Amino acid sequence: MKLEGIHHVTCVTADAPRNVEFYAGLLGLRMVKKTVNQDDPTVYHLFYADEHGSAGSDITFFEYPGVPRGRAGAGMVHRITWRVGSEDALGFWEERLGAAGVGAERDDGRLRFQDPEGLDLELAQVETDEKPLLALHPDVPSEVALQGFDGVRVYSRQPDASRQFLDATLGFTAVSAPLEWEARGHERSGAYAYDEAPPERGRGGAGTVHHVAWSARMDEHEAWRERVARGGGAPTPVIDRFYFRSIYFREPSGVLFEIATLGPGFATDESPERLGERLSLPPGFEALREKVEPLLTPLPNPRERAGAQGP
Repeated sequence: MKLEGIHHVTCVTADAPRNVEFYAGLLGLRMVKKTVNQDDPTVYHLFYADEHGSAGSDITFFEYPGVPRGRAGAGMVHRITWRVGSEDALGFWEERLGAAGVGAERDDGRLRFQDPEGLDLELAQVETDEKPLLALHPDVPSEVALQGFDGVRVYSRQPDASRQFLDATLGFTAVSAPLEWEARGHERSGAYAYDEAPPERGRGGAGTVHHVAWSARMDEHEAWRERVARGGGAPTPVIDRFYFRSIYFREPSGVLFEIATLGPGFATDESPERLGERLSLPPGFEALREKVEPLLTPLPNPRERAGAQGP
């Protein structure tokens, strides 16, 4: 069995409207699902991805209005990296971000910046045979668009403690053990790298990563759960999230991992052309619609305002 790279990365925001403007407006991603946190259905769970909502391109956010900013520390993801196809793409994004008042630092084929709540983001020029996962946006030419995730960087005080688990249990490949690893499947790959943790203790909140999810085939999901359990990962039972199935556990450095299935997908309850345009509630939550919908902040639709068309 092989994990097919990153499935999604889930983060926290205190301001859903501003979050939509940044990720769907400025970065040109498509909001492919507007739903609720299934563990707390009074708050949003927003999904931004490529045009089709593909695993490997999907950054998601729980909204907790007014929650203070957090701070990444040991056992937390501190940076998310997307791929782009060229140095010209980095130049495009440096100019576009700058025009929006977002400072960026460019160095050695990479462009680093932060979202409005301080989450560290990065674009990296990557040569790969993997299919680019592109969103359509009228202001972002396809040749410079984000192409899906390249990987994440995490803070750890003892990265060597994770070596056996990443290698023997999850089947990651050591690029430069114990600091750099890769989950490489048949179609996609995702990087997982450690940096020395700062002395300050981490604190969850706005602008932090909640967890990183890795992709698995549906018919292998239960086997992954058993494998994680044998490796000491203490996984949850399989949880049906309607759009995919999930198990959760912490790797030895403390980072919260999820293994999520490649399907059924976001078109399960919406047509591909209308993804993310209405509040979608899985069947088990539909009875809550009249109570939940008035509690949620109305959101802008940057794609509609810009006149973007679906595929």
